[in-house]
Order: sequence, then C-alpha cells, then structure tokens
Amino acid sequence: MSASSVFHKSRLSMALALTALPLAVHAQTGESTAASVDASPSIQVIRVTGNQQGHAYVETGTVNLIDLEQIQAIQPLSTEDVLRRIPGINIKGEEETSIVSNFGLRGLSASESKSLLLEDGVPVAPGLFIGNDRYFNTRIQRVEQVEVLKGSSSLRYGPSTIGGVVNYITKTPDDGVKVSGRVGSFNLREMNIEAGGQNVSGDAYAGVVATYADSDGFMDKGYEMSDVMLKAGTAIGSNQRLGLKVSFHENDANISYRGVFLDAYRAGADYNPAPDDWYLQDRKAADLNHEWLISDSTTLKTLFYWSDVSRDYWRYSVDTPASNLAGRWVYTDDLTGNNRSFERLGAETRLSMAHELGGMTADTEFGFRVMTEESNDTRIRATRQQDRTGVNDRHRIDSADSVAAYVQSRIELTERLAVTPGLRVEDYEQTQLILTQNNASASTSNTEFLPGIGATFDLTPAAQIYGGVYRAFSPASNGVALDGLTDQNLDGERSTNYELGIRGAEGPLSYEVAAFAMDFSNQVVTGNSNPNLSQSNAGETEHYGMEFALGYDFGMGFSVDSNATWVPTSEFETGAFAGNRLPYAPKLLANLGLNYRMDRLQASLTAHHRGEQYADPSNQVDLPTGAAGGIWGGLLPAYTVVDLTAQYTVAQGFDVFGAIKNLADKKYIAGLRQGIYVGPERSVEVGFRYGF
Repeated sequence: MSASSVFHKSRLSMALALTALPLAVHAQTGESTAASVDASPSIQVIRVTGNQQGHAYVETGTVNLIDLEQIQAIQPLSTEDVLRRIPGINIKGEEETSIVSNFGLRGLSASESKSLLLEDGVPVAPGLFIGNDRYFNTRIQRVEQVEVLKGSSSLRYGPSTIGGVVNYITKTPDDGVKVSGRVGSFNLREMNIEAGGQNVSGDAYAGVVATYADSDGFMDKGYEMSDVMLKAGTAIGSNQRLGLKVSFHENDANISYRGVFLDAYRAGADYNPAPDDWYLQDRKAADLNHEWLISDSTTLKTLFYWSDVSRDYWRYSVDTPASNLAGRWVYTDDLTGNNRSFERLGAETRLSMAHELGGMTADTEFGFRVMTEESNDTRIRATRQQDRTGVNDRHRIDSADSVAAYVQSRIELTERLAVTPGLRVEDYEQTQLILTQNNASASTSNTEFLPGIGATFDLTPAAQIYGGVYRAFSPASNGVALDGLTDQNLDGERSTNYELGIRGAEGPLSYEVAAFAMDFSNQVVTGNSNPNLSQSNAGETEHYGMEFALGYDFGMGFSVDSNATWVPTSEFETGAFAGNRLPYAPKLLANLGLNYRMDRLQASLTAHHRGEQYADPSNQVDLPTGAAGGIWGGLLPAYTVVDLTAQYTVAQGFDVFGAIKNLADKKYIAGLRQGIYVGPERSVEVGFRYGF
C-alpha cells in the first residue's frame, strides 16, 4: 500500500496511490500521455513516476506514491519513518533520524544496498560504483512526495535496482511564506521555512526551503542539523523550460558503531555507549535540468548533476578486557578519524516519443547517462589530547567512470493489453589508487546487459493485472573488486526478478496483491558484521514472497489501511552459508492504520510489526554478551510499535499537530553493530504549520 496511505484521503486517491492505474500517472495535472509543456513554474527534474508533466509509461510493476498530506499525517522524523509503512521495505534502525540509509526491499538485507536511492531523479548515495552508499540520506523536511518503484518498471534506472527504486521528490515553494516547527522528547527543536514567488506572467519562479533542527537524541545520541535548498526555474519561449536546484546540508551527530551490551540492554540502558564519538556530515549539490518539447509527440529532457559529500567519523578505541569486566565499552585515548569525501558529476538525457508501431499506439523512450565518481579516503591517527589532528596512515582514492544506455517501448496491443520490452546496458571501470603505497593502483571493468519485459492488462475499468521479468545488478565496490590492489574478477551482483500482481478499487474497497521472486547468481552480503565476508561472491541466493495491501472506507470519517509482506524464502543456495537465511530479512512485515477524518480534525492509530530476523549470515541465535569477537550476530526478536498522531486545522493556513510515538513504550532491538542498537522509547512531539 502506498506509504501505505496512513490517512484514507478518499476512495479515488487511495486507489491511485495504491494501484497506480493509468490515471494515477497523470493524476496531478489530468494531462494525456502526449507530451506537453504548460506555463506553470513547476519545473522539475527527471522523475521516476508521478511526473507533473505526465509521462507516457504506465508502470508494469508495483508503485507506491506518498504525497505531502500523507507525509504530514505520519509526522516523520526521517524518510525511513515513511518507508517502513510501505509494503516490502524493512528498516534497520540506528537512531531516530536515520542519518544514514538502512533499508532492504523484498527480502534483501537491510544492511546492504541493492536498491537505487534518488532525490528528484538524481542519485543520492555518495558512491554507486565505488561503495559507501549509506553516508547521506535525504532529510524528510525537504520532501514533498515519496515514490517507490518495484518490478520491471525499474529497468529504466540503474545501477543497483535489484530491489527497486526509491525516489524522494523535493518541495517547490509556492507564492508566499510557510513556517513550521515542533518540539518534543529528548529536547527536540525544529524550525522550517518555505518561501517562494513567481513573476507576473507565471513563467518563472524562485524559492527556498530551509530547516534547522537539534536534539539531545534518544540515548543521548544528539545532533545539530542545518539543511537549505534553493530552487529556481523559467520558461524559455513556448516550448522549453529550465530548472535549477542547489542544496546545502550539514549535520553533526554524536553517534557511533557502538551499541550497548546485552545485560545493559536488559537493564534498560538509556546512555550513549560511545559518548565521545562523532559523525560529521556535509553535503553540497546542484542539479540543472532542461525540458524541450520538440513536437506534440516528442520531448527531450536533460539533467546535469553534481554533488560533494564529506563524512568525518571520529571514534575512540576500546579496551576489550576492561569493557567485558565493566559490562559496557571502556575507551582508551586513541582516536581514529575515518574521514571520506565523495564527488560525483553526471549527465542524463531521455528522449520520449509517442508514435505508431505496426498500426498500434506506442510510447518509446531512449536514455543515455554518463557519470564519474571519486572518493578520497583518509585515516587520521590521533589521541584525545591531539583533538582530531594526527598522522594520515591510509590515503586511498577510489574512482569509477560509467556509461549507461537504454531503450524501452510501451506498445498497446489492444485497448486493454500493453507490453513494455526494454534493454539497459551499463558499462563501468573502477580504479583504486593508494597514495600511502607509493601511488600503487589497480583497475577493473565490467559491462552488464539488462533486458526486461513487463505488461499490464485492464481486467475491468477498476482492476488491473500487471507483471514482468527483468535482469538487475549491483556492482561490487572498489574495496571488494580491487582488494589488495588485485583485480578479484568479481562480476556485479546479478539477479533475475519476476513479479505478478493485481490492483484495483471497488466502492469503498481498494486492494493490491503482488507475488515476486528474485534469483541471484552471485550475491555479496556482509551484514555489517564480518568485513571478511565481502572479499568474494557469497554465492546464489533466492527470494520469494508476496505483498498485500487493503484499504476500506467505512464512512462517517472512519477508514482502515493495512499492508503485509510475507517472504518465506530469503536464503543462500550455495557457499558457506547454504541453507541459511539472509541477515535483516524478516519473514513477516505488517502495517495497520485506523484513521478518523472529519472537518478540521484527523487522527490515526498505526501499528508497525517486524518479524524476527537474523543479524548475520551464520544465523547465530544467541545475542552477544560482551565485546569479544568480531561478528555481532544473533536472532533479533519480533516487535510491534504503535503510534498515535493527530492534527487540527485552527484556521485556514494554520494547523497544529502532535504525536505519541511508541505509545506502549515497547522495548525492542532495532539492529546490531558492535553491540545492540535499541529502538527509540516512547516520545511525544507537538508542532504547528502556518502559511501566509
């Protein structure tokens, strides 16, 4: 179910969000599939789906769309507060604002990234081909819509689309000013401002979205975050538009890899297990996009993007014997800065044409992308007295150049049946240079051919069958592919994916059921627990399951939304762990929302359930009791968390809202790293929104 529709806006909107029937693709403007350019200033970058200009592709896989009203109803602190409500997505929590990204789709490990993360169609992960893709996660305060695309529809994007594509659409400020703020538990303070305007003719606009937030954090994992995004756009004549987005982000967070020990967790530990470790994050980015309506049936969209991400991670060493005796981490004066920066430059263009093919209506898209990435990896050895200055004993430059091309055509065989074949080719070269080894270097390259085909069949005017099969891959990172400055001859992780589903709405009822299968020929899984495991392909894995979504409007303001994901098989087929289940891949995920909406008040009581899951590929059952050993495995128990949210419209343009999260104060383990990551305890938040 889309985001999973925490609030049942109406039967129609629910059906659109839930089923992504043809109308859903164009619901924002009501445009036909023919390309067009309007005079509005909403100049956007290339979209995954839900494009305001409307694109000619009816998706052949599962689509989940979460709009701003639904996001506001959830009252999230992070993007992953939204994602965990979507069928098929499992979250591995580390702290409540999800500073780094930790999610898995459809039985893929939530500690590994096999899904492509985008912001306005632009890659968010700092390194797609060079690794370390968790080090930036879009802030929810700048997000207007969340789109999740699974199945054969994701063939248009890449790399790392095995699980699917998540795209965060950012806000475009309207005329005027909007301010909002909230305060809450753990001394949370947040302020947001959106300000924008357009010229008299309405064909140019500019605006800003800015956020400042700080908090002591649950378990004293405090942070101070600033996020600023500038947008501007203009029409160029009657058939072209140009848009620009520039963003700045900074976040200083008191977080670490360290968790609490088992006895401390059982005793209700509420302290930061690494009080002097810091994660210092900075990101600057710019996107320039152009749309040209060549004719009534042909549109060319071009996107240029650049980003620079730095992540300084300062962590103190531990005295392991003393830690085991004390039952908590005991730190030495040795300080290490694992400091990395990532720069990306890319360009992408898409040519879309509506045409006839053998007497049938067809919509064809050609795409081409060129991209270069580089990371600067340093390790600074210091002491507590030196305060983050010392000797750099590891200096490594990882880089990758890649080119991708694809073609896809949606062909309407009949009024009810359409097929969408496509082919994507990804070619990339990876290089590693180690400056501390007399500039020694090594390189490797790969080419991936990724065919796919999908189809939709309109069973009735309100129900659609869809499905497809496609090939997807995720590249091995530089550190794995070129381990020891030797080409390990590793292929990318390849998977053949299948999906078949039905979606629709009838009266007050809306529903979707999808079955899926992913067959890996070679998957690399580390579980963030044993780094040695990533030095070779881990072997074949299989993933089978189903997603279910159901919504019903009872009338009188009451509705229910629900979804569930059942993955009975997610296991290694070959290799040392044959027969074992993948880490962070529970068999069952479920969400249930009981909603009320009438006049100025809306409220929701939602429950999120996550089944038990292993924390490492060995499927160790017992949780670790101390600091000894490098593998942090164990069976994480199932849990259910209940949230209560409400908002009230005081006057036009003025809303107040509040939430009690983890209403029952459920104690649970969110994940393991070097110790136990505790799920956030009960918290309370209140806030307001005002526009003028």
